[in-house]
Amino acid sequence: MNFGVEDLAARMRAVEHFRRLSDEEVAGIVLAGEIRRRGRDEIIFVEDEPCAGLFVLLDGQVELRKHSAGGQLSIVSVIEPVIMFNEVPALDDGPNVVTAVSSQESLIWRIDAEGLRFLILRYPTLALGLLHIMAARNRVLTAHFEDLSFRPVAARVAKLLLRLSADGGAVIDRRQYPNHRMAAMVSTVPEAFSRALRLLRQEGAIASTERVITIVNRDQLRCFAR
Repeated sequence: MNFGVEDLAARMRAVEHFRRLSDEEVAGIVLAGEIRRRGRDEIIFVEDEPCAGLFVLLDGQVELRKHSAGGQLSIVSVIEPVIMFNEVPALDDGPNVVTAVSSQESLIWRIDAEGLRFLILRYPTLALGLLHIMAARNRVLTAHFEDLSFRPVAARVAKLLLRLSADGGAVIDRRQYPNHRMAAMVSTVPEAFSRALRLLRQEGAIASTERVITIVNRDQLRCFAR
């Protein structure tokens, strides 16, 4: 699907702090950056490389990843439209702090750090919006740290299954969320994830096939998550 500037500006206005700007101002912001389509599993930028700029995900899905020295993958966040990402390097002009990969075909707006500074001077509301996003991300990272520090793998897996199933209201498609991807989302290895999944299945909290995971006992799964 092709989008004109007006369509893209309308999508950008879904970002809360753009809503105070006029249609002409948001269209100007769109034109100040570049729009690119990314294919599934395409790398957008790489951790520790020079700042790639500020991005807005307009359509699709993006994973923000970290890799250990030993090669273990951890998915820090899975983001969906419409949201900014890579804001910290874009502000301090330092290296990218994560690797970003389009987990679905995606439509993404980008501006380099110098262009972002120009926009902030012209539209100070952008700076306030970035502070709001950074504060929200800090809360997510703090919660992630708490999970890794205080929850065993089975509890982290139970919490993830509740989130992916909309608190037990939907089945989880294992083609979209294979074991290795879910393992990375709870910062563990696939073998440990499989053991936790088997425990939850034996305890009657879930049922699973090769295609789907179904929440059988939501309350029990919540107990595991706590």
